[in-house]
Amino acid sequence: MVQSSKKNQGVPEPTIRRMPSYLAFSEGLLKKGQEFVSSTQIANYMNIDPTQVTKDLSYTSIVGKTRVGYEVRAMVDILSSFLGFTVMDQAFLVGAGSLGSALLHDDGLENFGLDIVAAFDVNPGIVGKKINDIEVFHIDQFRDLAQEMKAIIGIITVPAEYAQSVADLMAAWGVKAIWNFTPARIKVPDDIVVQNTSLYANLAIIFNKIHTDKEEAL
Repeated sequence: MVQSSKKNQGVPEPTIRRMPSYLAFSEGLLKKGQEFVSSTQIANYMNIDPTQVTKDLSYTSIVGKTRVGYEVRAMVDILSSFLGFTVMDQAFLVGAGSLGSALLHDDGLENFGLDIVAAFDVNPGIVGKKINDIEVFHIDQFRDLAQEMKAIIGIITVPAEYAQSVADLMAAWGVKAIWNFTPARIKVPDDIVVQNTSLYANLAIIFNKIHTDKEEAL
């Protein structure tokens, strides 16, 4: 995952965000036995303009054929590689509560190149146990295991007030990228990649939209 960042520099973030959907659509077509797909088909699936699809795919080595479209197998292979899903990167997860536990149970993450090799917590009821065969260590062991296991991705699923201290720990011991699931905005050195995924922010957007629609209907 992180290894693909250099080759993808200069690619707009909205484009990167659309590409996994292109990949998922192509994988579905491949399972159905379809050999080629047009930008129009992809655009209809995504509800965007076909020119946007063409522009997005121009950042990759995918080449379409006139009046035929893109080869589906090539779409799957090239997009998987381009997005970094074909390289397995090891990760540490800090915060093995309900959300962290759910991620530890998500075996599908390995299909996208993410291998969570250890989890950390401070809860004595969790520390020392295994969740989906992944051992949960006390946070005090983070430094030693970081040196030993060389995980380069850190996943933060702790309460928001502890997010920055966890991020500081990760930054100090070799983590190259952080996937932050808390609503807190962490600060780390510029050479560390940070992706914020706040479930609460997405939930707020859902609530805002449905309640606004209700008010407009009254």
